[in-house]
Amino acid sequence: MNAPVLQGGALDAVLSPLYWFLEVWSALLLWLGNVTGLGLLQYGFMHRAILVGLCVGIIAPLIGTFLVHRQLALIGDALAHTAFAGVAVGLFLNAVIDLGVSPYLTAVIVAMLAALLIELISETTDAYNDVSMAIVLSTGFALGTTLISINAGGLTVSVDQYLFGNLSTVTSQSAAILLVLFAVVVGVVAVTRNQLLYVTFDETAAEVSGLSVSWYNRIMVMLTALVVVGAMQIMGVILVAAMLVVPVAGAAQVSRSFTESLLLSVVLAELAVLLGIAISYYAGATAGGVVVLVAVGIYTLAVVAGKVQTALG
Repeated sequence: MNAPVLQGGALDAVLSPLYWFLEVWSALLLWLGNVTGLGLLQYGFMHRAILVGLCVGIIAPLIGTFLVHRQLALIGDALAHTAFAGVAVGLFLNAVIDLGVSPYLTAVIVAMLAALLIELISETTDAYNDVSMAIVLSTGFALGTTLISINAGGLTVSVDQYLFGNLSTVTSQSAAILLVLFAVVVGVVAVTRNQLLYVTFDETAAEVSGLSVSWYNRIMVMLTALVVVGAMQIMGVILVAAMLVVPVAGAAQVSRSFTESLLLSVVLAELAVLLGIAISYYAGATAGGVVVLVAVGIYTLAVVAGKVQTALG
C-alpha cells in the first residue's frame, strides 16, 4: 500500500514516517487475516479503522476518567459539535478557494479554540460550566450547519460521514493525524498526571499549593478537543461523547481506585471498539452506533457485577 497523494502535500511530507508505520500495520493485519480467515482483515480501510479504534479506546477513557470525576461529562458533546463546525470550515475553504486542507485538521483547530472559549466564558462571566458548554455547542453546530447549507452544491463528500462516522472513509492521512493526536494526548497526560489528579479531586487545595488551576483546566479541555476530533472518524459527531463517558462509568461500578478505574475503562473501551467494529462490518451497520450500543451493554453488565460485588462484601 503506497502512501497516498492527498490534500496538503506539505502535510503528507510531515506524516510520511507514519504512512510507513501504517503500511507495516496493514501488512500485519493482512497476514493475520490470511491465517485466521477473517474477512474484515482483508481490506485496507478496515486496517486503518481498527488502528484508529484502538487508539480511541485508549485516549477517550484516559481523558474521560478525569472528566467524569470532575462532573464535566457533557463537554465532549459540546466539543464534538464545534469540531463539526471545524469540518464545515475545512470543506467550505476547499470548495470556495480550493485550499486543499484536511477537514480533520481544521476540526482540530476549531475544537481547540472552542475548548479555550468554554474556559474563558466560565472564568470571565462566572457562568457554570454547563452554561458555557451549551453556548459553545449551539454556536458551533449553528456555524457548521450554516456553512454546509451555503455550500451544499459544492461539496464533494457526504456530511453524514462526519455526523455518524464511517469506517470506509478513514484515509491514511486521517489515520496518521490520529496517531499524532494520540501521541500528544498520552504524552501530556503522562507529564502532567499528578497535577491533573490534584486539580481534579481538590481544586481549592491545588490552588493554595501554588498550582495554576486555570492552566491545568485549559490543558484538560484542549486534550478533550483532540480526543473528540480523533474519535469523530469512526464515532461521528453525534456519538463521540459516549466513548468519553460510558466505559468510564462502567469501570467505576467495579473499581476501587482512580488508577484501577482508568485501566479498567481502557479495557472496556477497547472491547467495545473491537466488538463494535466487527459487528458493524458483518451487519452492514454504522460503526459508531454499534460501538456505543456494545459499550452500553458492557456498562449494564458492569452495574450488575458491581451490585453482586457489593452484596458479597
